[in-house]
Parts: sequence; C-alpha cells; structure tokens
Amino acid sequence: MRFAKYQGLGNDFLVVDLRAATAQDAADAQDPDLVRALCDRQFGVGGDGVLAVLPPVTPGADARMRVLNADGSEAEMCGNGIRCVAIELHDRGGLRKPRMVIDTGAGPLACELESDPIGAHAVTVAMGKPWLLRREIPMTGAPEERCIEQPLEIGGEPARPVTCVSMGNPHAVTFVHSRDEAYRLAREIGPHVEHHAWFPKRTNAEFAFVVDRHEIDLVVWERGCGITLACGTGACATAVAAILTGRVDGTTAVKVNLPGGALAIRVRDDGVFMRGPAMRAYDGEVNPHQLQRRPAMTDTITPT
Repeated sequence: MRFAKYQGLGNDFLVVDLRAATAQDAADAQDPDLVRALCDRQFGVGGDGVLAVLPPVTPGADARMRVLNADGSEAEMCGNGIRCVAIELHDRGGLRKPRMVIDTGAGPLACELESDPIGAHAVTVAMGKPWLLRREIPMTGAPEERCIEQPLEIGGEPARPVTCVSMGNPHAVTFVHSRDEAYRLAREIGPHVEHHAWFPKRTNAEFAFVVDRHEIDLVVWERGCGITLACGTGACATAVAAILTGRVDGTTAVKVNLPGGALAIRVRDDGVFMRGPAMRAYDGEVNPHQLQRRPAMTDTITPT
C-alpha cells in the first residue's frame, strides 16, 4: 500500500490515492482497524488520520476526500486535510490547475491553489456557510435554537460558556483568559467536552484566547484524535464564534494562531474562507499484513 505523508501546520496525514484502485483494495485501505494501525506512532507509520482520495460523486467535482481519524472513526470534513489533498492532486495527481472542487462529507468545496514552478504551497478553501442551529451541529436542545455562550458543565469544573458551530463537523468553542489556560483546559477537559451528552456525534473542542480584534490563539481537542498541532475547521468555527460574540472584527481576515502555525480565516456573507499551507514530507509503502493491529481503546470517558 503506497501513501504520501503530508502535514498542514503539523496536522499530519497519510494521503492514499484510491481513484484507480479496485473496489476491494479501496475498501481494505479504509478499514478502521488498518487506519488505527497505520496512524499508530509507535507500531505503525504515525499520523492524525488517513485521507482517502476517491472518485468524485458530484457532477463537476474533481475528486472526493474521505477523512478517517486516528481512532478509525470518520470525520465529515478536515480543513488541514483538504489542503493536503488539493496539493497532492495538483502536484502529482494529474490535476495541475489553479482551482479544483473536492467532494467531502460537508459537501463539494472549492480550492484555490497558489503555486510556483516546483508545485503548490498554499490553498484557500471556500469552506461554506457555518451551521448554527442545534439540529445542524448536531446537539441536543431546541432544534431551531442557536447555542451562543451557553453554560456547559463538565465534572468538577465550573460551567463554561460555549458557542457551538458546525463547519460540516461539530465544534464547541470556549474563550479563555490566556494561552496557558487554553492548553491546560484542552488537556484536562477536552475529552469530556468531546463526549458530552449535548453532542450525539461527539464534538471537537476549541479553547481560544483573543489576542486583539484581529488575532486569536487557539488550542483544539480534536474528536477522535486528541490535541493536534492544527485544526482548520476548528479555526474557522472559532473565528465565527468570535464574530458572533463581538470579540473580533469581522470585516477583515482573522489570524488564528495554532501550535503548528497560523491560518487566515475570512468570514463573509457568502461563507467562510480558510487560507493556509500544506506540504508533502515523504512517500512511503507499507505491507498492511505486517502491521501490528491493536484493538481500539475502550472508551473510558463518561458523558456528562
């Protein structure tokens, strides 16, 4: 099985191009047990997930991206991942053009690529409009209501106001007083937010410190992965939440600083636009039958 190892601001993936694979080979490559084995950083290759590149399903789209988290679960969308897939398709996948459309679990998304003679190096993704209603996220409660600065109770911690946004996948954003507090809370309560009873499909958890009206420091506990160096959809959701709550200026791009680097997020009437880099680290080949497949970890988080 051949793969390309990519990273977008340190959020790392195995990109597997399955467009020409047989149906059986494509199914085998997306098997949750294999995904867990591949992403295991001690016994496998290591990564935050596997990005399966498949034939498109939408007329006019160029390809489809399926996002498989390190724990074998599937995510609807991955902002850093789609930039990696777009660059792989541009540089080596036969789609050397400045604009392409990629099908995702959040629908078809347009990607504008910036390149030089060597290859593409940055991508602006039209992420679509944010979904704000509880039924859209999805979360419990009155289906047609928004969740803006609502107190969320987590174990022994004081209730924290959260604003919930879907960028095709669910996010619960809380604003904190410092970057250090963001790291601490991501470690301590991130997994509890992910599994909270409010979120029937679990959620990503964002801990954001507003630097000024145009800049945010962000730490994300990703659903199915834990703390990662970057999360593109999380950066988009956080910028939306910051605008909704009046914390940043929505007339210009918001710089969102993640542990692995910065993304530029622009929230407009016609949707959210994310610009950032991605880079291929190396190519590899692995025999799936030689990987040590360990059982999935038993879920020990009690929903609260």
